[in-house]
Amino acid sequence: MKRLAAALALLPFAAMAGEFPAAYSVSGVAANDVLNIRAEPSAAAPVLGQFAPDRLRVEVLETTPDGKWGLVGLPESNGWVSMRYLAPLPDAASAMPQPIVCLGTEPFWSLGITGPETALWKTPEITEEIVLISSTKAPLGYIVTLTGSDRGEQVLIITREQCSDGMSDRRFGFSARLFQQTEQENTLLSGCCTLQAD
Repeated sequence: MKRLAAALALLPFAAMAGEFPAAYSVSGVAANDVLNIRAEPSAAAPVLGQFAPDRLRVEVLETTPDGKWGLVGLPESNGWVSMRYLAPLPDAASAMPQPIVCLGTEPFWSLGITGPETALWKTPEITEEIVLISSTKAPLGYIVTLTGSDRGEQVLIITREQCSDGMSDRRFGFSARLFQQTEQENTLLSGCCTLQAD
C-alpha cells in the first residue's frame, strides 16, 4: 500500500493554485443579528440564507477581485457574504484542515475526517468509524491513508480545484479521489470535499 500511496503522489494535480478554499469564522456581527448570504456580491442582492453570529467555520471558495465578497457553499448552491464580517481561522501550514468532509454520488458515500486519527465512513447501508493512518500535504492538496475493517487500506487524494457533485448547483473547492484496496478488488470513488460544517 505504501507503493500505491507513493505512486498516487506523482499524479498530476490539474488544479487552481492559491489560498482558497479557506476556513473563516463569523466576526463583528451582533449577537441578535445574522450574516446574510446573498445571490450576488451586492448588499442589494436577494438573501439566500444566513450564518449565525457565532458560526465558527465558514468555507470561502474565492473572493471578488476587490476582496470585499466571498463565495460560500449552501446545501444546493452557492452564495456571497461580506468578507468584512469574516475572520480567517489559523491554518497549520503542514497539516490537513479539519474537519473536512468528502462526498460522492453513484455510489453515494461520505468520508468525514474530524480528528488526527479518526474518520467516519458512510454509505446508505453503513456508518463506520475508520482509522486515519497518515496525512501529507501535497503541492495542491493532501494525501491521506486510512484503514477500515472491510475495505483494507485506502488512499484519499484531496485536490484544490473546483468540483461539482453532479446533483446540485453547488460548487466545491476541493475534489476527492478515494482508492480502496481489498483482497477481492480495487475500486476508485470520486467526489468533492468541503471545509464547511453544515
